Amino acid sequence: MSYSFLDLLCLLGSVAMFLYGMKVMSEGLQKAAGDRLRTILSAMTRNRFTGMLTGIVITALIQSSSASTVMVVSFVNAGLMTLGQSMAVIFGANVGTTFTAWIISLFGFKVDTSAFILPLIACAVPLLFANASRKKSIGEFLIGFALMFMGLDMISDYVPDLQSNPEMFAFLERYASMGFASVLLFMFVGMIITAVIQSSAATFAIVLIMCTKGWISFDLACAVVLGSNIGTTITPLLASMSGNVAAKRTAMGHLLFNLFGIVWTLAVFYPFVRLNVHITEWLGQGDPDSIFNYVNDLEATDPQLYNSIFDGSLPAGHPVLAKIAQMQFSVSFGLSMFHTVFNLINGAIMIWLTGFYVTVVEKLLPAKHKEEEEFQLKFIAGGLMSASELNIAQAEKEIVVYAQRVQRMIGMAQNIVHNNSGNEFTKQFSRIEKYEEISDRMEIEIANYLNRCSEGRLSNEGKHRIAAMLRIVSEIESIADCCYGVARILIRKQEGHVNFNDEISRNIDSMFIAVEAAMTNMMLLLRNFETAEQADIITSYNQEREINNMRNQLRVANVENINNHHYEYQAGIYYMDIIGSLEKIGDYIINVVDEVRAQFRKKPV
Repeated sequence: MSYSFLDLLCLLGSVAMFLYGMKVMSEGLQKAAGDRLRTILSAMTRNRFTGMLTGIVITALIQSSSASTVMVVSFVNAGLMTLGQSMAVIFGANVGTTFTAWIISLFGFKVDTSAFILPLIACAVPLLFANASRKKSIGEFLIGFALMFMGLDMISDYVPDLQSNPEMFAFLERYASMGFASVLLFMFVGMIITAVIQSSAATFAIVLIMCTKGWISFDLACAVVLGSNIGTTITPLLASMSGNVAAKRTAMGHLLFNLFGIVWTLAVFYPFVRLNVHITEWLGQGDPDSIFNYVNDLEATDPQLYNSIFDGSLPAGHPVLAKIAQMQFSVSFGLSMFHTVFNLINGAIMIWLTGFYVTVVEKLLPAKHKEEEEFQLKFIAGGLMSASELNIAQAEKEIVVYAQRVQRMIGMAQNIVHNNSGNEFTKQFSRIEKYEEISDRMEIEIANYLNRCSEGRLSNEGKHRIAAMLRIVSEIESIADCCYGVARILIRKQEGHVNFNDEISRNIDSMFIAVEAAMTNMMLLLRNFETAEQADIITSYNQEREINNMRNQLRVANVENINNHHYEYQAGIYYMDIIGSLEKIGDYIINVVDEVRAQFRKKPV
């Protein structure tokens, strides 16, 4: 039987279906969990052991260590956890990814997948038309689950039969009998395959099928699975490329974790493989090595029976088929055990070396100090959008940084009010002008990032959050415009050779103090998007009323002061323009508070 180009495309399509099923299942879970998943991930920073446990659970749920590790990279990038805390989660993610291997092993071979795939889809599709977004997300999760096993079933059908292609088999035979060099070669093959398809689970599925059909030995299958642990680090490395230094360090730590694990495993490779064989036999699942020898002996002693097995001509109840099916399950169980024991031992060793990892990656990737006033987003960038629901956390942190930068402009505007020196005034005006330009660019970058998030698969809550965050960003940019507006008023004042007396300066300072207090309270709310306190929200409304009352009092007093010749009419005009701009800042601040109250504050239980 020849292997055509169409068969290759069918194999690629099967792998694509398997990966797409995992993607839909992962996204469906994220949408169904929504804020809960973010809360769980945020709470996992307590200590290294809870972090590792959380990594195990999250990866087991979303069926992808690459996805969960990219999430961790995103959270480090967003400042939600430290580098040391992220290491523990990554250790757990490597253990959690073995859950997928067990699902494939236990269900992919022991159960006729066609018996539940279509009924599962039949149950899931009606959920897609439900009004509740959570039910729709659960429907997507179930469809993704079904597609994953449908893809696995099709991979089994379209993996090339190497026994039927002598030239290809001879090529593999030549490289499969080089002893330990073959182990290294097949480990490299596993690394490359996983790096290309960006899923260790898909690699595991392919290798599992090839091994159970007797095409490669159990030792070499273990080597491929070992290599897949390195290949799966490619995804978080790509995700971190456009992130900050902390994100790059997290991805580097993931790579080092797997590298160090593979080093000790290779040092004891054959004894370690034998250990897993013994565990599999001790659990009553047979010898994973037996199928390779059995199939090859059968080919040598009874070629006709051997060919009948693989061309499907044997009757369903034939004893040879039953024996091969039993040995197939033994191989799948053994590979899952190898994958699990490797990651458990690796995690148990490395969890005590978290500090060592942090030190190593900090040496490998030292921080680069940059000027404070350079334009650079701190938490978000144009890299991979791993999980839109979780990327929102990065935008939340970036909005806080944006607001902090704009808050500094309020202090700059207050300083420039008291500066009448020509050169110093020009220098300060240029600085506030530069900040305003940076503010405009940051608004655009954050808004673009949020728009990219909104294009992903989001829950209704996530969509509302992004809409509210876009409005918040716009209001913060308006605050920056008002600060720059104060500076421009002062430019006109300088050009008109108008001076403010002490009374005007004191009143402007009082208004600045009130605005600064309101801005500080707004920052407190922004830093606690998820847990905004009612008392802080009430404080913001009181401060906004205070600013309005002060503006009204100063406006009335200004008319009297001009009439009583306390200062010139033109000075009073510039004075009121500044007070008006500051009062507008108060309005923009309360608009931000309104969004926090409406969209982000958790309702009491």
